[in-house]
This record gives sequence, C-alpha cells and structure tokens, in this order.
Amino acid sequence: MRLKWGPFADKSKSKKLFCSFCGKDSDTVKALLAGPAVFICDGCVGQCNKILDGEIPPPLESHWDKYSDKLLLSLLAHSSKVADDAAEFLRRHVDILRKRGLSWTDIGAALGISRQAAWERFS
Repeated sequence: MRLKWGPFADKSKSKKLFCSFCGKDSDTVKALLAGPAVFICDGCVGQCNKILDGEIPPPLESHWDKYSDKLLLSLLAHSSKVADDAAEFLRRHVDILRKRGLSWTDIGAALGISRQAAWERFS
C-alpha cells in the first residue's frame, strides 16, 4: 500500500484502498492521499493540476463506455462504500453542529434544504 499522508489517513495495512475519483487500487498507483472519507491518487492529482491550469477534460462518464462490464461491476462495491463513507462523514458533521447548539434552520439553510427536511434526514 502506498498511502502517503493526510489528516484522515488510515494507516491500516490490512485493507486495500482505492482512489475515490478513478477507482484505481493502491497497488496500481504511485501514491494515495487521504482526505475525509476519500482518497486521491497521484494520477488524479495530475489531472487536477491540468484543470487548474485551464485544461478542461471530458466528463468522467464519457469514459465509462470504454470500461468492460466486469470492470464496472468490480468498481460498484467501492462506489457504494465511498457514498456510504461520505454519508457518514456528513452525519458526523451535522452531529457536531447540533452539539454546538446550531438550529435545524441553520443546518437546513447551509444544505439548501428546509429545516424540516434537515431534521428528517439527520435526527
């Protein structure tokens, strides 16, 4: 595993990690950087640098036709895990705000939803 660093880096050597953007595993990339419930590989960092320099790549979905059914199926569980991890991170974020005394109105406004919708989703 070539996990480099980050404030949310999981130092565990027992589980395989994947880039949250391209889906490549930690054994096939030079480095993975960790973030809150996400990882990014050196290749995707390079892509990000190109975007920041003004190059606009085609949307990721345009590449899906090039992937085999087998590859897409193999990435499905990982995509689900990334979504679950992000949802858990969001839930913890809201829990912290509630413990600090922020209202459902404030949280809903920050999320672009109603107070009621925020309460129903996170309480």
